[in-house]
Amino acid sequence: MHYLNEENIFLFLLQVFVLLLISKTAGEVLRRFNQPSITGEILTGVLLGPTLLGRYLPEVQAFMFPADAMQQNMLETVGWFGILFFLLKTGLELDFSSAWRQKGDALVISMSDVILPMVIAFVPCMFLPDKYIGDEGQRFLFCLFIATIMTISALPATARVLQDLSLYKTDLGYLVMCVLSLNDIIGWLVFTIVLGLVTQADIQLTQFFGILFFTILFTVPSLAFGRRFANYVILKMRDKKMPEPGSSLTFVSLLGLLCGAITVKIGIHALFGFFIAGIMAGESQHLSAKTRNVISQMVHSIFIPLFFASIGLKIDFLANFDWFLVSFILVIGVSGRFLGAWVGVGLAKLPKSNRFLISFAHIPGGEMQIVVSILALEYGLITETVFVAIIFGAVFSSIILGPCMSFSLKKRKEVSIEEFFSRRAILTELKASTPSDAIRELSIAIAAQENMPDEDIIYNMVIERENRMGTAIECCAIPHANIVHLKKPVIAFGKSVSGIDWDSPDGSPTHFVFLILTPEEDSESQLSILRAISMAMSKDELRGALHEADSYGEIWKTLHDEIVSHKIVRNH
Repeated sequence: MHYLNEENIFLFLLQVFVLLLISKTAGEVLRRFNQPSITGEILTGVLLGPTLLGRYLPEVQAFMFPADAMQQNMLETVGWFGILFFLLKTGLELDFSSAWRQKGDALVISMSDVILPMVIAFVPCMFLPDKYIGDEGQRFLFCLFIATIMTISALPATARVLQDLSLYKTDLGYLVMCVLSLNDIIGWLVFTIVLGLVTQADIQLTQFFGILFFTILFTVPSLAFGRRFANYVILKMRDKKMPEPGSSLTFVSLLGLLCGAITVKIGIHALFGFFIAGIMAGESQHLSAKTRNVISQMVHSIFIPLFFASIGLKIDFLANFDWFLVSFILVIGVSGRFLGAWVGVGLAKLPKSNRFLISFAHIPGGEMQIVVSILALEYGLITETVFVAIIFGAVFSSIILGPCMSFSLKKRKEVSIEEFFSRRAILTELKASTPSDAIRELSIAIAAQENMPDEDIIYNMVIERENRMGTAIECCAIPHANIVHLKKPVIAFGKSVSGIDWDSPDGSPTHFVFLILTPEEDSESQLSILRAISMAMSKDELRGALHEADSYGEIWKTLHDEIVSHKIVRNH
């Protein structure tokens, strides 16, 4: 029997300290240049692994990361806990119910973005030289695996860019998140079935259908009924005033562990179980945005940096770098996902002005591709050379995402919102104590003007949209809706002195509410108005000035100087 000794513990703590310090520092530096932090985390492993430190200072690298099985397992175990909870957190960010309600446009785009990238990747892979395949007898499974990997987009990376560009709370941002949510679920379902085929040696046809049957039997009820169970438990914990966010965090973790164990017994990977558990818990209306943020911060602050940094400790990136393969993976991945979304937007008959933005939102591979590739490498389905190429493709596609989406915004026309801001719909002191009451007050203010819809029509449309995806951002909320027969956009504003609990991501009360109504077919104006207000309200100076403004005149002057009189900036 083997026991940990003081040397094992010392080295483990030293390894975690060095990896966290360097990866978080590198990630923060890159983040300031609007680059994904995963690049810094992987570079940390490249720096400390056999690629650089092992090549030029092998004695130091051998001391820091010795080839001792127990020592390596300690670090690897922490890393795998990180990636399991990363999948849990990814599931939390998916809104399956909203995505399914949007299944018309979202499902069309998502299916196109799954099928086309698989075809674009699968066919060329069949003609790759044997040296890239590893086991020539598994060429078909290799091609199927690569094709599946190429369909998975980096939802977290796209979400961050949408937030940076102040697009996340818009209807277009909502549609993109719904499409990527469905894409992730379909992609992971296909991937887990393929992985089941790989991991089951000499699998028979009956075993294959058994894995398929039990995978579907687990997934469908979990998505249909499991979310109700999660919602019920979280509500009961809140009613009993159990300490938060600790209680919800414990429940979500237990749910992930249970679902992970179930999927392992089915014959598929535990990652899929954690992913489904995250979706189940994320569907709960009573899991606050603050609690979700705590889970996300925990995963991204400790576990994820350790996992991605540890990748570079095992592989020599220079020895396994192949220009042809890197270019091949990058081209089939980015072009496949872009074209899949491009065709999907056309099939869904969405406005052409949105085509570039939606298509570019699908190009990053990011963390999810790397996670899937690690499993493929562990089971011998891909070689280290292919793995390195996939990492480069995933990182590079994430790096170019921000500039590509910014470019797509430049193609949209500039709009001045001064004509849309209604001075008669500025409420200096909202009486509301809830989001629905605030929306009702502002709906009444808009309906009182000429040629405006009835207040109940406005209220019901805005509430329906708000229930699909909350619009709180820091101390501000931007509820909005498309209204039939509305001739032009209209904007109302209300200030709450005491603040309203709007379930904002940071848990702070909402003091400023902008209600935006746009004509049913005018998605261009809605996106531009929301983006302009979101960007303006991110400034501390404007929020401070609105807090200090007491009278109608002061509030209007502040809004006019900072938002209303300016044209909407096309590029962030």
